[in-house]
Amino acid sequence: MLYIMTLSEKIYQKVFNLFLFIIPISIIFRKPATWLILLFTLFSLLNYRRINLKREYVFNILLVASPLLLEILFFWNNDSFTLGTKSLEKYLSLLVFPLFFIGNYEKINFHKLLKIYSISTTIIVLFFFFRFIIVYPNYFNKYLNGIHLWEMGYVFSKTIGMHAPALNMHIAFVTMINFFFFLNKENIFQKILFFLIFLISIFLMLFINTRVAIVDSGIGCLIIVFCQIFQRKITTKIVMATLISILSISIVSILFIKKDTYLKEKFTNIAFAHIDKIGKLDEIDHPEIAVYSSLVTRLSIWKSALELSWENLPFGVGSSDGKRELVKYFKKTNQRFLAKYEFATHNQYIDYLLKFGFLGLLVAVCYIFSFLRLGILVRDPLITSFFFLFFTSNMTDDFLIRFDGIVFSGFWLTIFVCYYLKKNQ
Repeated sequence: MLYIMTLSEKIYQKVFNLFLFIIPISIIFRKPATWLILLFTLFSLLNYRRINLKREYVFNILLVASPLLLEILFFWNNDSFTLGTKSLEKYLSLLVFPLFFIGNYEKINFHKLLKIYSISTTIIVLFFFFRFIIVYPNYFNKYLNGIHLWEMGYVFSKTIGMHAPALNMHIAFVTMINFFFFLNKENIFQKILFFLIFLISIFLMLFINTRVAIVDSGIGCLIIVFCQIFQRKITTKIVMATLISILSISIVSILFIKKDTYLKEKFTNIAFAHIDKIGKLDEIDHPEIAVYSSLVTRLSIWKSALELSWENLPFGVGSSDGKRELVKYFKKTNQRFLAKYEFATHNQYIDYLLKFGFLGLLVAVCYIFSFLRLGILVRDPLITSFFFLFFTSNMTDDFLIRFDGIVFSGFWLTIFVCYYLKKNQ
């Protein structure tokens, strides 16, 4: 311990950077990520003298930690102490990251971190794709022949240990990073490298096949292009790179859709089917087949969650009791399909309103819109694109109740704060 506490600055910097680069890559694997965060916490506590925290950092630290503070503030509202504690512990990284990264923000190389993260994550998920082909040939051959394509991305993500929308949220951000560096790199070797991994990340995103991530990555790339125009950084090389990217995405998408016709159906017929049956899903013949992943199911869940939230204002039903109370409400209102499959809220804003009341909704909005605030302050298109990705992802899912979503957002929000502080230094 004494040795660790007396590390030279050079060794401390190397160990710090090692944690900085490995933690975001590991987020798609819950257990390794948990252990790395614990080790990083121990390392930082043993070297606490090197952490330079100032009074002006308090606002940003509290902003990153706001979901954790909300859990602590409303802990009394949980019916179960054990379940409340289990819910609370998922948020502890939101205190670890801002304290130990913001206190060392001068040591963080923002763009180097993004490069390592995007390349490594793309390679790791590509490895698991080839592993999927080898270890699960029956599944892969089935999908290759167009059978049960609706389950493809979910089965593949499960082999990694993640929920498909959560995994594809990571891949969407990686895709934006790859596109950004492809546009802005001058070195021809690096330009080709990022172009190749950009195409690979597009393919992986299509294979996982979740609608929100696919749309978000496309809009995120457009935000990057428009920001370049607004900042007057458009050159002939950037224009050519953009045109090449659009052409390449079009070719990859057309080839993919030809083999996976379900992708087209998912974005059209399935997404908006039976929209007139909001709150009346049991009137549909076999709703688990017809509308399981449709917008009408989400809208029916949100309708019930809002009704239940209104009944439990101003403090909500409790952090650990949200889903259980919602399922009870499905049963109470005789919504058999929703009760049978015990759907969660699938909307982070409504989820926090249900659990914590008005203050929960306020915290969710402030936390997520802080990405936009930082993107505007530092005029960085990647941060702005991340905001759009996380904002829309939480409109159709609730990533602040999942370990991977909490750590993913908390880590990058902290890094964006560090980048802002470094630019203003």
